[in-house]
Amino acid sequence: MVNHEHVYNELAGKYDLLISRQADILDIIESIRPIEGLDVIDLGAGSGRLTSVLAPRVKSVLALDSSVEMLKINAKKLNEKGLSNWKTQVADHRRIPVEDHSIDLIVAGWTICYVGSSNVSNNEQNIENTIQEMKRVLRPNGTIIIFETLGTGYKEPNPPDYLKQYYFLLEDQYKFLHQWIRLDYQFKNLKEAEDLTRFFFGDKLANRVVKERLVHLPECTGIWWLTK
Repeated sequence: MVNHEHVYNELAGKYDLLISRQADILDIIESIRPIEGLDVIDLGAGSGRLTSVLAPRVKSVLALDSSVEMLKINAKKLNEKGLSNWKTQVADHRRIPVEDHSIDLIVAGWTICYVGSSNVSNNEQNIENTIQEMKRVLRPNGTIIIFETLGTGYKEPNPPDYLKQYYFLLEDQYKFLHQWIRLDYQFKNLKEAEDLTRFFFGDKLANRVVKERLVHLPECTGIWWLTK
């Protein structure tokens, strides 16, 4: 099992390279909530996958993450764009450091799973606390958009067992709407495909990548959204 906490704190640059091999999803966000002029939180912002495409269009964006190293890469990207409407801050999903009713949109990409997975203690309470915190900081008619994996290496949704309860709760208890898309990885060559999948996903998938020569690696992504 790959230690993702180690990845995010010690190998943030390599992780950023991995996710750069997937398509931009700004159009998906815009189809749910147009972003022009909004105050936004990117929860679990990491190295800036979403922050970097939101910041040029929104009024303000606050990038929150538990990893200092990931936020350093995020800030570097935003500085290189010459933007000034952003901040980064280390934070826990369950204690969002902003005032009540001050945010129009929260995006959370591939992140709540780390506190909501069924193999994490108090996972249901973690999900509850995170959802309530997001609702607390949203203005009336504010929107939450959550992205999570529905299976890497699959052409149709095949979510990991340890995430199924979390996804069920989003839909059944918290009444999020949902859909799924393909968000495949397109690597430059087989060597890169093997290297990046082995470091993040582990040997089983990487060995399959090599055997099947999966330079184009399928990935199913779930999208859940809720308007307050």
